[in-house]
Amino acid sequence: MTTAFVFPGQGSQSVGMGKALADAFPAARRVFDEVDGALSQRLSEIIWNGPADMLTLTENAQPDLMAVSLAAMRVLEEEAGVDLKRDAAFVAGHSLGEYSALAAARALSIADAARLLRTRGLAMQKAVPVGKGAMAALIGLELNEVRLVAAEAANAGICAAANDNGGGQVVLSGDKLAVERAIEFAKSRGAKRAMLLPVSAPFHCSLMQPAADAMAEALAKVSVKPPAVPVVANVLARPISDPAEIVRSLIAQVTATVRWRESVLFMAQAGVTSFYEVGAGKVLTGLNKRIAEAATASSIGVPDDISRYKAAGG
Repeated sequence: MTTAFVFPGQGSQSVGMGKALADAFPAARRVFDEVDGALSQRLSEIIWNGPADMLTLTENAQPDLMAVSLAAMRVLEEEAGVDLKRDAAFVAGHSLGEYSALAAARALSIADAARLLRTRGLAMQKAVPVGKGAMAALIGLELNEVRLVAAEAANAGICAAANDNGGGQVVLSGDKLAVERAIEFAKSRGAKRAMLLPVSAPFHCSLMQPAADAMAEALAKVSVKPPAVPVVANVLARPISDPAEIVRSLIAQVTATVRWRESVLFMAQAGVTSFYEVGAGKVLTGLNKRIAEAATASSIGVPDDISRYKAAGG
């Protein structure tokens, strides 16, 4: 069995996530304490107790989700004896989850990942005035069809494929008027569903360039090391290990398409037969099952998941 560990992105958060891990395992509690210290904020209290509107603020949600993923990863290491270098062929993460993957693989420290994600969340939110941008999920059209839809809508503003999630699900991002127009074009092309998403900014499109510039400045001040295991980068859909290439990829990722479908297909074609989603929720688990049908996909986010992983021998 060849394994990949993958890490979720924004949208997987929920009040109370990671609390059972922290209560059950000192290794998880240490991660939350480290994130709290790095941000000089009791972020763990928001994660566990809310309120939900504070948890879902982009500037909080991004380090929140990383904290939960790394808490689960550290428990896997301490309780189940996981060694990424030995036990995984690849790691990958969806959007902000790429920072979780890098921290799991020791390319970034947890504290640096938390601070970078706080910067990233704030910069993404500031890049576009509230109400100017939008994102929409299109179901039932493949990426090439969605790109045609985006091109049709582009006379009303920026419109681009933000996430190629797989299973016929692609997310558009851009100026609100253009995205709304794209929804109508998508329906006329046979999309099963096309709907605006409840997000606060148009992520992963060229409107995010100010945020990409902010990340270039922030990443220049951080030490990035070669990861213990290759990281399949969102923007390339292939593994990278060189620190300079990792930095370039993280900067480009802010404005580029998250190529999740291609990333999972690459890992499956490279021999991965088992995907473990580490952290909050099961979004990637569902996507991965549809993308790589011959592989198994499961999630690890609560103590029972750790027990099942140990019982199965990894």
